[in-house]
Amino acid sequence: MALAAMAIVAVFALPSWSGQIARSHRIEAVTALYRAAQFIDTQVSVPAMLPAGLDQSPPTGPPVYRLRLLPADESNGGYELEASPVATGPMHGDPCGTFTLDATGTRGNRAVMADTVAQATEECWRGR
Repeated sequence: MALAAMAIVAVFALPSWSGQIARSHRIEAVTALYRAAQFIDTQVSVPAMLPAGLDQSPPTGPPVYRLRLLPADESNGGYELEASPVATGPMHGDPCGTFTLDATGTRGNRAVMADTVAQATEECWRGR
């Protein structure tokens, strides 16, 4: 009887726990984007690449997201940052895909794989 009760609790708790882990990884990726944008905004000119520690999320340990600095174009205000899930990491295939933030403060998401569609930006960023 006790084993059956534990199995029922596990069936409901495991998806919730996995969802919470995914949300924490997304929050860390968004925080890393803002941290990198703050670094770039303090520089005299836009650097060619992000320094170590700002090029991944979390900043230390195995990366879950890789951050890249993309060049300026006519729409992004001087630069665009993207945080892409690592191919072998826990967020590979996440519906939020790649997080983007540009110099104008525009936030977005792009699907990681060609056959998937990224979730709505509002849902992935959740007011951050």
